[in-house]
Amino acid sequence: MEQWILVVGLTLMAGVAMPVGALLAGVESIRPNWLDEERRHGIIAFGGGALLSAVALVLVPEGIEVLSPVSSAFWFVLGGAAFMGLDLLLYRINTPASQLAAMLSDFIPESIALGAAFAVGGSGGLLLACLMMLQNLPEGFNACRELRASTHYSVRRVAGLFALMALLGPVCGLLGYGWLAQFPAVVAGVMLFAAGGICYSVFQDIAPQVKVERHWAPPMGAVLGFVLGMVGHQLTMA
Repeated sequence: MEQWILVVGLTLMAGVAMPVGALLAGVESIRPNWLDEERRHGIIAFGGGALLSAVALVLVPEGIEVLSPVSSAFWFVLGGAAFMGLDLLLYRINTPASQLAAMLSDFIPESIALGAAFAVGGSGGLLLACLMMLQNLPEGFNACRELRASTHYSVRRVAGLFALMALLGPVCGLLGYGWLAQFPAVVAGVMLFAAGGICYSVFQDIAPQVKVERHWAPPMGAVLGFVLGMVGHQLTMA
């Protein structure tokens, strides 16, 4: 199979997880109520674990392989600062789509990095695609709930919007595959920028939502999300 076709397929697969997560957010019939609450928090935690595994196992290791320690630290901190700036902007304009913006700000640089990883023959492209899918599912779930709580949009309308956004994945993946792969230092910078932003998002937005009073199971979702990435990393390295 042509590499560019694989890039398109994998980024599209990762993007489609967003509308699937949105459709799951519309399922409100699970009983009893405590299970419904734990389900939501567990899904959010799972996404956080998958995000952390993408940072720890793919984005940072492949980024620091190319750049110097000073450059690596610069791009990582810049990513965190940029996501913090986006957070502050969304707060100031009081938008109901902060989770949606966070989801896209992860998805776009990761898609670029995925395309470039295949172009340069890196081993992390397939794993990154799987982790993107795992993180987009709970992020789509969370973003849909946020939009429904603050707008009149139906679940189907939100899912349709997310499906259109999923098309950004192949576009960005081909950009990384066809152009940025010629500049490995730029690709490494994109990876570390995304890693810093994800690290900020996990501790600013995702982790605080996981805890449920008098329930201890939801944080295990983060453990399961990370271990899935860890096993995938070991399998791709074998």
